Amino acid sequence: MKILLTGATGYIGQRLLPELQEKGHTVVCCVRDKQRFDTSKFDSTQLQVIEVDFLQKETLDNIPTDIDAAYYLIHSMSSAKGDFQELEAKTAENFRDRIQQTSLKHVVYLSGIVNEKQLSKHLSSRKNVEAILSSGEFHLTTLRAGIIVGEGSASFEIIRDLVEKLPVMIAPRWLKTKSQPIAVSNVIEFLQGVLMKEETFDKDFDIGGPEVLTYGEMLLKFAKVRNLRRIIIHVPVMTPRLSSYWLYFVTSTSYKLATNLVDSMKVEVIARENNLHKKLGIELLTYEEAVKLAFDHIARHEIPSRWTDAMSSKVLQSGISKLTEVPAFGCFKDKREQQLQNEQQTLENIWAIGGENGWYYANWLWGIRGFLDKLSGGVGLRRGRKNADQISAGETLDFWRVIYANRAEKRLLLYAEMKLPGEAWLEFKINDNILYQTATFRPHGLWGRVYWFSVLPFHGFIFKGMINKIAQ
Repeated sequence: MKILLTGATGYIGQRLLPELQEKGHTVVCCVRDKQRFDTSKFDSTQLQVIEVDFLQKETLDNIPTDIDAAYYLIHSMSSAKGDFQELEAKTAENFRDRIQQTSLKHVVYLSGIVNEKQLSKHLSSRKNVEAILSSGEFHLTTLRAGIIVGEGSASFEIIRDLVEKLPVMIAPRWLKTKSQPIAVSNVIEFLQGVLMKEETFDKDFDIGGPEVLTYGEMLLKFAKVRNLRRIIIHVPVMTPRLSSYWLYFVTSTSYKLATNLVDSMKVEVIARENNLHKKLGIELLTYEEAVKLAFDHIARHEIPSRWTDAMSSKVLQSGISKLTEVPAFGCFKDKREQQLQNEQQTLENIWAIGGENGWYYANWLWGIRGFLDKLSGGVGLRRGRKNADQISAGETLDFWRVIYANRAEKRLLLYAEMKLPGEAWLEFKINDNILYQTATFRPHGLWGRVYWFSVLPFHGFIFKGMINKIAQ
């Protein structure tokens, strides 16, 4: 079959794609920017990549008319622009209107478990999208999931940050809220299993794991898997804003996403009983099994996708390609070069930069910069990196975004997503056994210039020390 995959660069989309190809399907991937989609990981003979922005109707003409089915995996909860409810509704309407002009028969939509009595903004938006899609002239199957547990998922990373960093947690009341977490591998099985199954047409199914747990229980079970002893102290009063700040400063999530997550976490999301997993032959993993499996993949450096892969910067909404050419005029630059003794080892060092490896020199200063960024509402350093020795365009690298990464060309280009009164690039390039390291800053107004000169003394030894260490 020929299948349209929306959200192809997202957490679920990147995991579903190879599974669909393994089944023999040809997959048409909708991406906003081809340059941030690494096709080398997939079978090119069964892959077609098209540039589509579902908020821009004219780009939807790129969708072929001879598709058989589609996966709708688009969510805007952490979007950097506008109200995510309005964005999600508009996106769904544009998708529905265009898809009706094709030969498509079946759409599979991954949504969230809906509590009919009380809905967060997040779940209310998901339900509204479902209503929009169900009005289309095609068959719709909606799979409603709660917390998805897997290496790189937002919930997994947040819980991991809390458990591994806080021996004692002063926690809000919503940690007593019940949920039904599901392993990401099971989600992929459900998504594949319902495809073109007529008995699932025009129906919705709640999908969850075999256990109903409170968020507090999930934290303690996670700690058990990690052989850590953790204490949770519940406080009777903690406002949503304080809860959001609590998540924001302790974990790698953005404040906007933290706010939406806290709003959702106050609502119980327990799956309605159904036997869909039995009909599809799916063996549901327990929460602890899902966590153990995730860490097995982490240990083997097998992380196909991460929640931070989704674009977050307002500037990046216009596409990575516009940032690959580093500006030359109206900019401040710190240029350095170093003769190399071992070119290959230097290249390995560049490709391993950031995350747990740090920035090779004065990491404590990088840490302070990350903390200050968090205080000012930025992303900070906690996003880390997806894989220890692999980098692809579009991925996050601490408070940078990877704009260009090419081992053959020996070039890595990063774009800053920290809070700045301007724009910043950091480039590493090896040519004729010489390492070239260039930091570029394009200031926005007077404050941008004041900022550059105020940090200039630190750049002198940070960038010098960094290039020396990388070249060793």
